[in-house]
Amino acid sequence: MERDKSPTVYGNHQAPAEYEPGEGCLTTAVRIPVRIVVLLIVLPVRIGWDVLVIGARALHRVTLRPLGRALGWLGRVLLVIPSVWLYGTVLTPLGHALVWLGRYGLVVPVVWVFRSVFAPVGRGVAWLAGATGSLLVRLYETLLTPLGHGLAWLAKAVLVRPWAALWRFVVVPLVRYGVVVPVVWTCRNVFAPLGRGGVWLLRVVLVVPVSWFCRRVLVPLGRETVAAFGVAWRVAGHVSRALGRVLAWLAWNVLGRPARWAYLTVCTPLGHWLRDSLWAPAARTAAAVGRVARDTLRTARATIRQARRDVWRTLVGAPRPRKAGELPEGLARTLGSTTIVPGAEPAPEISLRKRG
Repeated sequence: MERDKSPTVYGNHQAPAEYEPGEGCLTTAVRIPVRIVVLLIVLPVRIGWDVLVIGARALHRVTLRPLGRALGWLGRVLLVIPSVWLYGTVLTPLGHALVWLGRYGLVVPVVWVFRSVFAPVGRGVAWLAGATGSLLVRLYETLLTPLGHGLAWLAKAVLVRPWAALWRFVVVPLVRYGVVVPVVWTCRNVFAPLGRGGVWLLRVVLVVPVSWFCRRVLVPLGRETVAAFGVAWRVAGHVSRALGRVLAWLAWNVLGRPARWAYLTVCTPLGHWLRDSLWAPAARTAAAVGRVARDTLRTARATIRQARRDVWRTLVGAPRPRKAGELPEGLARTLGSTTIVPGAEPAPEISLRKRG
C-alpha cells in the first residue's frame, strides 16, 4: 500500500501544520515546560496590554474626540477664516498689482531692450563668428590635416612598431614561462591538495557538529519557543477576558446593582414626590403670580397713558375739528391730489398721520 503523505492536522493549541512528523523525544520533553514558562511570562504582558487598550479607547471617547473637535473649531476660527479673508481681501489684489507691476515695469522693458539692442548685436556677432569659423575650417582641411597624418605615420614607424615587437617576442614569453607556468603548477600540485584536505578537516571537525547541533537542538527549541509564545498569547487573552468579566461582575454587584437599586427605590420616588408636591405647585403659583403682575402692569400703563392725555388736554385744549377736505396740520396733499394747503410743506407720496 502506498503511504499517505498528507500533512498532519494540528489544533490551535498544538504545533503549527508545517512541523515535520516524527519529532524526537527532545522536542516532546521541551514543549510543555517551555509553554508553561512562556505563559507565565506572557500573561502579565497580555493583561497589561488589554488594560491599556481599554484605557486608550475610553480616553479617546471621553477626552480626545471633544478636544479634537474643539481644536478643529478653534483652528477654523483662528486660522482658516482669517487666512481665507486675508487671501481674498489682501493677497489677491496685492498679487494682481505685483503681476501688473512686474509685467509693465520689468518684462516689457526687457523685451524691448532685447528686440531693439541685443538682437541686432547678436546677429552681427553670429555673422562674424560664422566667417571666422569658415576660415578656420579651411585652414584645418588644407594645412593641419596633412601635417597631422605625416606626424602620425612617423611616430608609428619610429616608436610603436619597435616597442610592439619587443613586447611580443621578449616580454610576453619571459612573463609566461618565468612566472605564470611555475605559479600554475605550484597551485595545481601543492595548494589544491592542501586546500581539499583543509576543507574536509574543517567540515568534519566544525561544520558537521554545528549543523547537527542546530538541526537537532536549536531548531526544535526555537520552533517550540515561537509556537509557545503564540499559544501563550492566545491563552493569556482568554485568561485576561475571563479576569475582565470577573472584575465587571464584581463591579456590577458591588457598585452598580446597589446604585441602580438606590436610584429606582429611593431617588426616583423622591424625585417624583418633589416634582408633584413642591415643584408643580410652586410653578403654578409662580405662573399665576406672573399673570397677575402682567395684568397689573398693563392696567397701570393704560391708566398712566390716559392720565397723561387728560393733563395734555387740560393744558393745551382739545384738538380743533377738521373741515371737510382739510388735511392734518403740517401735511400736504399727495401727488395725485389737486388741493394745495397754503403754507404747508410738500409731503411724501404716502403721508403718515401723527398719533396723539
